[in-house]
Amino acid sequence: MTTGAIRTGLIGEHISQTRFGRAMEMMCDHAGLPFEFGLIDSTDRPLFDFAAAVADLKDKGWTGTAVTHPYKGDAAALAGEGMSDDVRNLGAANSLRFGEVIEGFNTDFTGFLSAWRHEMSECQIGRVAMAGAGGVARALAPALAQLGAQEIVIWDVDFLRAESLAELTGPAAHAVKIEGAREEVLLADGLANCSPVGMDHLPGSAFPLDAIGSQTWAFDAIYMPMKTEFLEQCRNKGLATLSGFDFFRHMILDSFEVFTGVTPDRAELMPRLEALQPR
Repeated sequence: MTTGAIRTGLIGEHISQTRFGRAMEMMCDHAGLPFEFGLIDSTDRPLFDFAAAVADLKDKGWTGTAVTHPYKGDAAALAGEGMSDDVRNLGAANSLRFGEVIEGFNTDFTGFLSAWRHEMSECQIGRVAMAGAGGVARALAPALAQLGAQEIVIWDVDFLRAESLAELTGPAAHAVKIEGAREEVLLADGLANCSPVGMDHLPGSAFPLDAIGSQTWAFDAIYMPMKTEFLEQCRNKGLATLSGFDFFRHMILDSFEVFTGVTPDRAELMPRLEALQPR
């Protein structure tokens, strides 16, 4: 257990509205731990050097930092052999903890497993159509496979990236080109948006909205905004939904444990975290 001040931050693009710092502060206050947070938004910084930024934080004595789009692959590469064994194969890290070596973790992976088991346990995963093959997808596709997905069909603006993720995920997964996405959506039992489409700076839907309705469930990794076109259409069509904020609450509890060494009281903290839901 950490006894000194917890000094963490978040590195990524378009993150000015994140709830990460507020959630960590809330949980540290509950645990009686002093907390400091710094936000490093690299939007409009074309010369931003991720490795140099992390080295600077480590030199300043930070506990570690959270990492989001588009640096999760860079974070895993930086951690190298310091990646946690359970997520070493993912090629993506969303949490770096500083010590003699930099340790890497992926609370997207563990958080999604927890969110599904707590929020969606009555749904059969079945056949999944997944949009996006970036950092969060590299955690969620293997998580869906571990949960028993029958098939995971992945597409991305970068087809080679989708192929790489399918290979990483295993025999249940395969990649298709974006042109074939509509047919896969129509055949799917569940839909998973792991792309940035739907965020405030990139409105729209990665899924053809008129193809939604025959599926049984949907997940959107985006929680800013809460009401994306994609998830609203899924709700209107009667699909069971797992929101990005549902996912965030489970992910942040795991991140808190990574940075503090304290096992969170989930029953106590879950309702408190609900207050951070974007309106």
